[in-house]
Amino acid sequence: MPKQIPCLWFDTEAEEAARFYTSIWPDSEILGTLRYGSENPEREGQAMTAHFRLGDTEYVALNGGPADWHFSEAVSFQIMCADQAEVDHYWDRLTDGGQEAPCGWLKDRFGVSWQVVPTRLMELQNDPDPDRRRRAVEEMFTMKKIVIADLERAADSVSA
Repeated sequence: MPKQIPCLWFDTEAEEAARFYTSIWPDSEILGTLRYGSENPEREGQAMTAHFRLGDTEYVALNGGPADWHFSEAVSFQIMCADQAEVDHYWDRLTDGGQEAPCGWLKDRFGVSWQVVPTRLMELQNDPDPDRRRRAVEEMFTMKKIVIADLERAADSVSA
C-alpha cells in the first residue's frame, strides 16, 4: 500500500507550524524544507514545504498562499494519550494561542483541529455496563479538556 502523508495548507506559516509541532512531540523531527526558487520571485527563498514527522506519522506543511478554504473541524487529528500527564501535555501546548472546544477537541494557533483523547475514555465508552458507559459519556460532554479522574468518578457513581 502506498504511504499516505497528510498535507496541511498554510499561507506562509509552514515552517513555523513544523517547528511548533515538532517542539511538542518527543519523537519528532523536521525531515526537510523545500524553498521557492527564482521561478516564483515574490516568494523566492521562502519555504514552499516543510516535511516533518510526529512519532510514526509524516506530514507536509505547504505554503500555498491565501486560499478561499481554511482548516475546519471536518478534519482533525486524534492524539491517543496513555494517561492524564499526556493529555495535559498535548492539550496545554496545542491550546497555547489556540482555542479550546468541547469533548477534548481544540484548534491550535494555526486553526488545525486536534482531539486529545485519553485511552481510558475509549475503555469507559466500551464498558460492558451500559450505565457506566452512559455516565462516563455524559461527564465527557461537560468537559473541554478530558480529565480522566472525573470520567472515572462519574462512571463509578451510583444515582439514588
